[in-house]
Amino acid sequence: MTAFTAADKLHRLVKHALDSGAVSSVAEAEALFAGYRLALRIGEEAARDGHHQGALLTTVALARRVFLGGVSVAPLPDTPLLSPLPFGATLADAVVALGGSIAEPAAGTPVIEIGGAPSARRAPFHIRAIFAGWRGGIVPAPGDAAPVPAPVMALAPMLAAALAVNEAFLYVSGHTGVAGRRAVGLSLWDPAPTCDWLADARTEPTLLILPARLWLIGLGHLGQAYLWALGLLPFARPQDLGLVLQDIDAITPSTESTSILTDASLINIKKTRAMAAWAERRGFTTAIQERLFDASFRRHDDEPAVALCGLDNGTGRQALDQVGFDFVVEAGLGRGHRDFRAVRLHTLPASRPASQIWRGAQSDDRVEDRPAYQSLLTSGALDRCGVTLLAGKAVGAPFVGATAATLALSEVLRLLHGGAVHELIDLDLKAVEYRSTVPTQQDFSTLNPGYVMASEKA
Repeated sequence: MTAFTAADKLHRLVKHALDSGAVSSVAEAEALFAGYRLALRIGEEAARDGHHQGALLTTVALARRVFLGGVSVAPLPDTPLLSPLPFGATLADAVVALGGSIAEPAAGTPVIEIGGAPSARRAPFHIRAIFAGWRGGIVPAPGDAAPVPAPVMALAPMLAAALAVNEAFLYVSGHTGVAGRRAVGLSLWDPAPTCDWLADARTEPTLLILPARLWLIGLGHLGQAYLWALGLLPFARPQDLGLVLQDIDAITPSTESTSILTDASLINIKKTRAMAAWAERRGFTTAIQERLFDASFRRHDDEPAVALCGLDNGTGRQALDQVGFDFVVEAGLGRGHRDFRAVRLHTLPASRPASQIWRGAQSDDRVEDRPAYQSLLTSGALDRCGVTLLAGKAVGAPFVGATAATLALSEVLRLLHGGAVHELIDLDLKAVEYRSTVPTQQDFSTLNPGYVMASEKA
């Protein structure tokens, strides 16, 4: 068995409390998060709809990694699992498999409603996660705002769920006073800030075709969010999606805190093996690459030409347009306690080569002088090297990666449906309305990335 360091064990969002100086010890930070609880609700009609089930299960999977005091669901109608996610025969089976409980919450627990009609507040924080077409977001429970109805694109429920968990964490952590009392959302067909996600979107197409072959680079926080998103898509024949899964690392205890498909039973297993097993349960076809991704790597002509990148290092990113891919979507996340909600998405080829986009080393805040780190040092729990290693790890939240994954995979879906491709999308989940987008100047009209048909039941 691997002997894990403190840096391999620490919950990546609990680390936010250490780095911000909000607590004076690791124990105090863990106690703080153990007090965070969340209640989920879903009505009878929504519970019998596959897209609402997908939103509920995404919310459970994300929230139980953030609200360490527990995530409960009630009421939960008795219904078979209609979402394509492979987590059991019934909706209740899936909720429990993902770490939720089926129980009434304590009074005052923050509430996320999955769909449903406007209602009186059940708690000081009570929001609804709603979606239509390619659009997803949240509104206060009593509010009657809703996106104009349209056939649901399967990633919109995931987007709504991720934004809902982000808003709930903003509320319990006190990071913004308006949390839970505003409408927040966006369109995955038109993510520009000028697009009103609640308005009529007649230009949105029905999802008809899906990618047939993809290469996933990195299988941690982002890579697993990509897989979850792919799992929600309505493949008529799941086996027609061929995936190459590339990573060199094994799962550590801290992986579970950000990575949506990891649990404690997978510790010490190679990420490639664990994620291939899950993808195959979903019905996909997989191949694995356990080799470092860098400029020496080369894609062969018979391998997938489209890649989704989830690397967290500049060296690998600088090689993305050098190894033979025709189209790459890369999502980078903030690392520090101030910017961990930031998402910056790039597509390649772009107006600048990857070597210029990611030129220079990242500059992170030095947090070793925060009280919690000094306490570890003075108590002898860690030496100076151990403190430096721990302080250098990124802060991370699973709802950020989930949001990024919906945006990244939507670039591929838009490409397949003749929509706009973006060279850059930049947003922060603390203030989604201030996002920016830059359309690409590249001509992808002749690119044929390979496609398969979506299920007619989508």
